Amino acid sequence: MGVGGSFWDLLKPYARHEGAGYLRGRRVAVDLSFWVVSHSTAIRARLPRARSPHLRTTFFRTLSLFAKMGAFPVFVVDGEPSPLKSQARAARFFRGSGMDLAALPSTETESSAAAAPVKRRNAAFTRCVEECVELLEYLGMPVLRAKGEAEALCAQLNNEGHVDACITADSDAFLFGAKTVVKVFRSNCKEPFECYHIADIESGLGLKRKQMVAMALLIGSDHDLHGVPGFGLETALRFVQLFDEDEILDKLHEIGRGVYPFLEGFDNAHIDDLPSSSTKSPVAKSPHCSHCGHPGSKKNHSKDGCNYCLVDSLENCVEKPAGFKCECPSCDEARDLKEQRRHENWQIKVCKRIAAETNFPNEEIIKLYLSDNNLVEEKGVPLLSWSKPDVEALVDLLSYKQNWEPSYIRQRMLPMLSTIYLREVASSPSTPLLLCDQYEFDSIQRIKIRHGHPYYLVKWKRATRGMNTDMSSKKPVTEGETSSDVAVLDEDDDEDTVVCESPELLDEPDVPQVLIDDGCTFLLTDEDIQLVGAAFPKETARFQEEQRLKEARSRSRKSKSSLADTACETPKGPRPSGVQLSITEFYRSKKGQNAESGKKPAGEGQASKEGSRKSSDRDLNKDLPKSVRRRLLFDH
Repeated sequence: MGVGGSFWDLLKPYARHEGAGYLRGRRVAVDLSFWVVSHSTAIRARLPRARSPHLRTTFFRTLSLFAKMGAFPVFVVDGEPSPLKSQARAARFFRGSGMDLAALPSTETESSAAAAPVKRRNAAFTRCVEECVELLEYLGMPVLRAKGEAEALCAQLNNEGHVDACITADSDAFLFGAKTVVKVFRSNCKEPFECYHIADIESGLGLKRKQMVAMALLIGSDHDLHGVPGFGLETALRFVQLFDEDEILDKLHEIGRGVYPFLEGFDNAHIDDLPSSSTKSPVAKSPHCSHCGHPGSKKNHSKDGCNYCLVDSLENCVEKPAGFKCECPSCDEARDLKEQRRHENWQIKVCKRIAAETNFPNEEIIKLYLSDNNLVEEKGVPLLSWSKPDVEALVDLLSYKQNWEPSYIRQRMLPMLSTIYLREVASSPSTPLLLCDQYEFDSIQRIKIRHGHPYYLVKWKRATRGMNTDMSSKKPVTEGETSSDVAVLDEDDDEDTVVCESPELLDEPDVPQVLIDDGCTFLLTDEDIQLVGAAFPKETARFQEEQRLKEARSRSRKSKSSLADTACETPKGPRPSGVQLSITEFYRSKKGQNAESGKKPAGEGQASKEGSRKSSDRDLNKDLPKSVRRRLLFDH
């Protein structure tokens, strides 16, 4: 949830829509609870018989985030919730159960007893999170545990520069100090995801971290569901924009004590001692004409005229239209003073609402948001490292939990293993390595566009004898499939670029293909262009040169075909006799002849008329077939 009052709707106009390549090479802190909560329900809805949907979500999303998007994820797990959040959860539990909130206990002992149903309800969720942590450790991903909220530690890592962005749906990540937040994240969706930068929010709304904390105190948050009565999102935004970030929290303390900080001439005045709007002296306004509305009385205008209407008598004075507003200095001053008093009255009203709250602002909530010590370890943030996955342990875990075949698990792991292999080769090119200890780099087949992002389709050759070596035809197979399930490759697979827009499969990554060609086994995977270029620069340069030659040949063929088409076109000069005109050319030529015949000398007019009459009589004879009439016209 985060900050109440539809806080995300306030920030949505300042979101950037980024594609899959935005996270490439970046470190991202992931709120693990956000993944488990937000997508397990969707998986159950679309796959009712899915086992352990939290493991399925975590497994496939981590593979896509690491391999396809090229990011370095750091997963953060929630710690013990603060007493304030436990109290808020208990209040939400009471309200959702239809119980009276007045019966909600207020003491710490009673509060922990009331929160027991909530803790029991979340015991199953905690067990799911621990299973996901075990899975992530087998995948080689770093997992950190927060003291309290996971989004708080994600924001701290982002604020201190350990990661480049946070993936969470809790809007209070900005209050904890986050600089870049990815809210809606779908790893296998072609639509761009929403990315929020604190710099854009500051320039658009003028809101910084402490001002957002003040808004959370006014409209409510996960630690205080109610906030201040009478405060909505727009009122809170308008109020906090009156102060700078450095003074907003101090001003809230003053208002909480009943001290009004706005009105000039009343230094440290108490709200009860402030004069009301009814006691203020009325503004002395100069008389205005009831006819034209300009300064001066109607009687004076009838004698001397109106300087604003630029006339000498009332009869010529312009009658004021409906909704007329005088623009004279006295009226402008009166309107400004009226608007100022309205604003002051609103400020007094708002301050009275805040002062009526007991224990406002809550210092515990402020310290919770502004704390930068959210890690369990006291030594600070550990060195973030990504190790190789333990494939055999993953096979054992997912075979037991998900009832998946080992071949299916290893097949889905290939994109991650190939990414790790390319990174190792790029960092140390002299090291002889094999992908999965079986495949070596062979060539780049083509460029593949997927969800608007280009990839290389890389061909890996198996170092040892492949399976089904007696098969001579090219067939892509997947591990665990039989030959009857194999589909023959399309004949146009040698195209330079193929656009692939397959439907969304609940974040499941692409299935690598196994190609049998002349007794050799090849593996086809989609790889990042820059990563392949860094790992195998010579092969990449050779492929790019081949692409340039193909493009040059293609341009040459197109230019030759365009020249041939030009040669086949009808020449603009006189056509040789005996060549039949097309219907369009014939009528165009007849039209030109008719236009020229109108310009002949007067002496030839009679002869031309007779000739045209005979021709028209012959042409317009409707008894003849249409084809015969055309031949007659062509002959003459």
